[in-house]
Amino acid sequence: MIHSKVSPLLFLSWLLLLQTTHQLQNSQTQVLYQLRKHLEFPKALESWGSYYGDLCQISATPHMSISCEGNSITELKVMGDKLLKPFGEFDGASLPNRTLSEAFLIDSFATTLTRLTSLRVLSLVSLGIFGELPGKIHRLYSLESLDLSSNYLFGSVPPDVSRLVKLQSLMLDGNYFNGSVPDALASLTNLTVLSLKNNRFNGQFPSSVCRTGRLTNLALSHNEISGELPDLSKLEHLHMLDLRENRFDSELPMLPKRLVTVLLSKNSFSGEIPRHFSGLSQLQHLDLSFNHLTGTPPRFLFSLPSISYLDLASNKLGGKLPLNLTCGGKLGFVDLSNNRLVGTPPRCLAGSSEAERKQLQGRKIGSLIAMISGAVLAIALGALGLVLLCVKRSCCCCSRGKSVPKTRLKILTDNSHTSLSSAVLASARLISQTAKLVAQGVPSCRSFSFEELKEATEGFHSSRFLGEGSLGKLYRGTLENGSFITVRCLVLSRKFSSQSIRGHLDWMSKLNHPHLLTFLGHCTQTSGEHDPAATILYLVYEYIPNGTYRAHLSESCSEKILTWPDRLAILIEIAKAVHFLHTGVMPGSFNNHLKTNNILLDEHKIAKLSDYGVSAIIEENEKLETSFESQDGRQKIVSPTVLTTSSQESLAIAISIANKCVLLEPSARPSFEDVLWNLQYAAQMQSAADAERKSDTSP
Repeated sequence: MIHSKVSPLLFLSWLLLLQTTHQLQNSQTQVLYQLRKHLEFPKALESWGSYYGDLCQISATPHMSISCEGNSITELKVMGDKLLKPFGEFDGASLPNRTLSEAFLIDSFATTLTRLTSLRVLSLVSLGIFGELPGKIHRLYSLESLDLSSNYLFGSVPPDVSRLVKLQSLMLDGNYFNGSVPDALASLTNLTVLSLKNNRFNGQFPSSVCRTGRLTNLALSHNEISGELPDLSKLEHLHMLDLRENRFDSELPMLPKRLVTVLLSKNSFSGEIPRHFSGLSQLQHLDLSFNHLTGTPPRFLFSLPSISYLDLASNKLGGKLPLNLTCGGKLGFVDLSNNRLVGTPPRCLAGSSEAERKQLQGRKIGSLIAMISGAVLAIALGALGLVLLCVKRSCCCCSRGKSVPKTRLKILTDNSHTSLSSAVLASARLISQTAKLVAQGVPSCRSFSFEELKEATEGFHSSRFLGEGSLGKLYRGTLENGSFITVRCLVLSRKFSSQSIRGHLDWMSKLNHPHLLTFLGHCTQTSGEHDPAATILYLVYEYIPNGTYRAHLSESCSEKILTWPDRLAILIEIAKAVHFLHTGVMPGSFNNHLKTNNILLDEHKIAKLSDYGVSAIIEENEKLETSFESQDGRQKIVSPTVLTTSSQESLAIAISIANKCVLLEPSARPSFEDVLWNLQYAAQMQSAADAERKSDTSP
């Protein structure tokens, strides 16, 4: 009898539980569809419109993924396609094709979002979200990872973020946040990754961050944080420190001993390099360039057990390095340019060939020319073509006449270092797409499967098509982890052996330079459309969002057009890249398809040369014939923007060295060092003229 009464009660309870669970599922689904509407139906969420099942079961794509536990959503990742940021200031208003429309209300969006209280991972990247981040974000109390990078968020970071006590990763890169970095972040005791790069933060460095003992990655670069950098030694788990391009003006602080990457360039740090840096036994990448450091570089820096990249360029370092200086076994890049060092480079830094030793003998290290700072982008079309031709003619001829240096180490003493070079070379996470691959356990160069590339490019869909040239078709892709890539498709004839191709790809994978497009990997596939005996080789590179240099030359697009100082900087960057290809690797690469369409600009407007070395697979010879013979000719070739933004001295120097590069007699052409010297001298003259003009117009 008792059993007969209990059973119906249990049955009714079970029915009620079923009904509640179903309502909860519907509630979560409704929130997702409301979020899709708030975000104005982004392409990444198109699949939701034709999906009628449980969204927890929908297949993930490179742009969207949902994870659930039970009947609750625990992970939501959406990556949009609003990648480009406007030049100049952002005033907080809606921008067509870049932000969401004027109808978007971030407060309503946040209210809807916070109904997903079980969320542990939230990533909403490049979706055009704009407005001040509401404090109610703290209602997502289960959050462990929050990524709102590459949007248009502005104002202060709300203090209520500190109430997300489970948060382990906070990434707000590429927004317009201002004010001070909130001290309240110290309350996030579980935080391991804090990345606030590319914003407008100012004020002092938040000393409270030093109490966040679990931090492994701290990135505050490209802001306006100033003052003294405090003792960071208590951050015992810190592996990556990125504070580039701020306004710190103290001496270098105490640093934790587990650091792998330290990027402190383009600040105003002063004093000598501290002795305690000798204890950084795990340090691989150190960039202290463009500061005001003094003294002689300590010997131990060059022999740290793990050091591979050392950039001390553009400081006030003086004295003489000992000839018997010891270099660490992993050291592969050193830049000491634009300092006050004297004497002969130490044997472990100088080249091993007799010709190179004679060239360096007696020359003051880093005293060739002063480097201008702040200019990043491209050069006038005419001067670019001429000097790039010089790069082809003079350096190729010179290189063939010399023995190739056999030293494994390339030391830069040309004083031509430009900003952010270590951002490409460093293996630290949170710095670049290439670094993102490394951070997620994927080799920086690997063999991709055809299925992986097909998925990344949506079956090589026309919407992913970037263009086609003599070197094959180009497609934009997105890997499963969200990293953007470029895929080049080359149809190989039967004359190429797989062994020779593998050897060349292995050579390409070892090239590592800040102004070369990063080669990530490859894939080979038997052709189904072409000759059955042919093979399609897919070359995978990092994706560069700002397009080609050529696209920034048109006078019809005033938003993109570049001034002469900007254009001069890119010429220096590309010349350095080609110099590296000629003399910094073995064997050298001498036909590198130097065209304005093969020069790309990254998100920081840094130049990168693409298609280098591909000529070893697809032979193609190009000739460029251009000449500046008169003032009238100059007016026809050089853009009006160049004529109105250049000083007479700067432009004359660039044109002069370019004309020398195309002399018929090879022996009369300048050396590569002379080319770089003159280009940087032109930059120095332009910088001086700009400073004088500014002082004349100031009240």
